[in-house]
Amino acid sequence: MGLVGLGTEGEAAVDGGALSAEQRRLVEAIADALYQRGPGMAFTGAGISTESGIPDYRGPNGLWSRENPTRYRDFLNDPEVRRRYWDRRRQRYPILAGARPNVGHVALARLQAAGYLEIIVTQNIDGLHQKAGSPPERVVELHGTAHAIRCLSCELLWPAEEFDPGPPGTIPDCPVCGGLVKEATVSFGEPVPRRILEHALALAEATPVMLVIGTSLKVVPAAHVPRRAARAGAFVAIVNDEPTPLDREAAVVLRARAGAALAYLAELLVGAPADSARERAS
Repeated sequence: MGLVGLGTEGEAAVDGGALSAEQRRLVEAIADALYQRGPGMAFTGAGISTESGIPDYRGPNGLWSRENPTRYRDFLNDPEVRRRYWDRRRQRYPILAGARPNVGHVALARLQAAGYLEIIVTQNIDGLHQKAGSPPERVVELHGTAHAIRCLSCELLWPAEEFDPGPPGTIPDCPVCGGLVKEATVSFGEPVPRRILEHALALAEATPVMLVIGTSLKVVPAAHVPRRAARAGAFVAIVNDEPTPLDREAAVVLRARAGAALAYLAELLVGAPADSARERAS
């Protein structure tokens, strides 16, 4: 394992967060790798979005600590499961739709615009990378998006705001073929689309720098993406509150909140947010 930062002494405010002197030193090592070797790619998980008020899944206050996830097979076979699924979505989606990107999302978008990051591969379904300014074609959503509804039979897609799920207690179906519909996300037990996974793995194998942010790396096959980069020789940096299975293979392991760390990273490479239009060459 490479450099590890856990310290909290000598704190300095960075866009609403705080980093110790040791943590700043590790962010500077990441900045140097992106400057010398980039452009790189980022692999993000729920930890980058918790600062936007979106709970994670596996943490102490995560969604799975309060209720069991909807399993894909149960959704297909049990109308009552589908009823509960749609009632939960009616309650939660307005909150998700109203969520705003935080400084971490904005920092990654700035790094993309400046040429230091090429692609973001995310496990998140919240669309906050795109809201922050990352071009949609440069964001790979491994687990899909909550902002669309898809038919499992005819595979048509609708923007979420254009699809009427009906009143509480009802189960909508496809208005075209009558098939089952669900949000365009990968449910628990549902396979990640092969084309998307293979694309992400190919990007990881080719990248010189892999920045892993806010993920436990316990969900497969998504966790294979940064591991593929590590085994292809990439400089791997992990920014996460807790240990991950990839820590031993990483060049930098930083225990810090994603927002503060990424804001400082973007400030080092691109300048303060007001200077975000600065060219990389400057």
